[in-house]
Amino acid sequence: MDVTAPPDLHARLKPRLLLRPRNEALYARALAEGLTELQARVLAGRLAGYEGELAPLTQPSLRYLEHPERLADGRRAAERIAQAVVDGEHIGILTDYDVDGITSHVVIRRTLVELFGVPESRLHSLIGHRIHDGYGISLPLVERTLKLTPRPSLVITADCGSSDEPRIARLKAAGIDVVVSDHHALPIEGPPASAYATVNPTRDDCGYPDRTIAGCMVAWLTMSLARSVLVEWGALPEATPKLSAWLSYVALGTVADCVSLGASPANRAVVSHGLALINRMEAACWRSMAARLGEDSVPFSAETLAFQMGPRINARSRLDDPYAALHFMLAADDATAIRHLQTLDDDNQSRKAIEAEMVEEARALALPQLESDQPALVVFLDSGHPGVQGIVASRLVQAYGRPALVLTPAAAPGMLTGSGRSIEALHLREALQRTFDLAPEALPRFGGHRGAAGVGVPVDQLETFRAAFLQAVGEQLNGVELFPHVLTDGTLSPEQFQLATLGELEALGPYGREFDAPLFEGEFLVESMRSVGADGTHLSMLLSTGPTSLKAIWFRALTPGELPAFALGDRLRCAYRLNRNRWRGQESLQLMVEYAEPIGR
Repeated sequence: MDVTAPPDLHARLKPRLLLRPRNEALYARALAEGLTELQARVLAGRLAGYEGELAPLTQPSLRYLEHPERLADGRRAAERIAQAVVDGEHIGILTDYDVDGITSHVVIRRTLVELFGVPESRLHSLIGHRIHDGYGISLPLVERTLKLTPRPSLVITADCGSSDEPRIARLKAAGIDVVVSDHHALPIEGPPASAYATVNPTRDDCGYPDRTIAGCMVAWLTMSLARSVLVEWGALPEATPKLSAWLSYVALGTVADCVSLGASPANRAVVSHGLALINRMEAACWRSMAARLGEDSVPFSAETLAFQMGPRINARSRLDDPYAALHFMLAADDATAIRHLQTLDDDNQSRKAIEAEMVEEARALALPQLESDQPALVVFLDSGHPGVQGIVASRLVQAYGRPALVLTPAAAPGMLTGSGRSIEALHLREALQRTFDLAPEALPRFGGHRGAAGVGVPVDQLETFRAAFLQAVGEQLNGVELFPHVLTDGTLSPEQFQLATLGELEALGPYGREFDAPLFEGEFLVESMRSVGADGTHLSMLLSTGPTSLKAIWFRALTPGELPAFALGDRLRCAYRLNRNRWRGQESLQLMVEYAEPIGR
């Protein structure tokens, strides 16, 4: 909480601990099917309105994946890729620069080279620079593609392209076919008309039943179908391996892109199976990361991908060109992977420092908007780094419980670029579409999905954009009360503070967006505490409840140089997760505190 806020606003913005609403019918069904009370509680708190079978969610399996033939344009895309392979064409691989895009790139490239036998010399990696090029099939990327010698006759996109019709039209006019594979929401006019094929599960005419899969999964399905076509044509032997080995990359991209891990059998299956592949540690990228994190980090979990691997890969593209991240993921040996990982690690440390400064400035700029109770926060940081906008927006959402857009100057003169993050009650992409309808001149470029989006705004249209966006958000929220809150799964008894309870919860994994890791609440006595971490912002504590004492850690609990808002001997109301703490081969239960407040103050 920002201590500079006025007292009345400070009180209004104090997070509330709320019990998750429970799907009672699902709770009863889960108990009847043999799940424990705790497991039933966790499921029923995450799957509102879910009426499907439980097994695809509680026992993730690749048998629940739908056939890629059900993707609109899937067969057409696969046949064009297969034709390029057979005819020896030069192929461009054009992907986004984030983790989803990088992992998509790895899937496509490894499939073409290792399974389809395409020589490296016929492939061109095309990844935009976040700051200089911008998102998607940007004009600089088009220019770079057209200057290639020899020029590719086919470009395969992944995690981008659905909103890039003008640039695709330019490539088509130059004789280059573009196969789009993407998962972002399509513009209202539909798939890009100039694309040879557009594989995107969000298409209105698409029969694929899961619209929430990540871009890397769309790429994996498309390349899987291309393999089938090549086998049908006799261009590949039937014994050619399938693409299941690349699901390790799909797992990373799926977790890092924050797509739904709730009522999505496909996402749950690929993350679960992918983690099993990762933990074989057969690829240099996984081994080098395990070495960096320490032997106690293995086996990796979805949280490892989300909070350790994902940020390091993203950090590179946030601050510089993304190719070091691609080279890291493709590294053939440990020494190469370690060298590239060091670059990613250095960037991640720089990103954290930049983020801290930007968050502090953004919080100060958000206060007047909070005082006037705006339904969303629109913050312009005139000296902010464009690569860290999304993270700062996420911090604002967490702190203040309302959607947030963070804008910074763009590389193009007279333009701002921005990233937004949303809350459960608001579909951000739809709010931006409504903003465009209200003021098209103020929003010449935007894209994204329900929870996250990017925008381009002319500097001289900022206030027009702000007014239209706030109107669009207000219309969609329609009076929903906005406040920071922490949803919990209730309390645990002292007897449940054991590793066996954590095992119960881990059996329901993987956890992620729309299937949050279990979070509990309870009252504890503070027996000891000390600040830890390089900057002293983390708090290590010993907490007790009844006869049970537990080690606890609260990350980012403190502002440097400040003391906690409680003392030894105080009683705290905490929101916490259970964590398996590994140290020198020994395991113990630890609490990961997410929020704490003294009781009676």
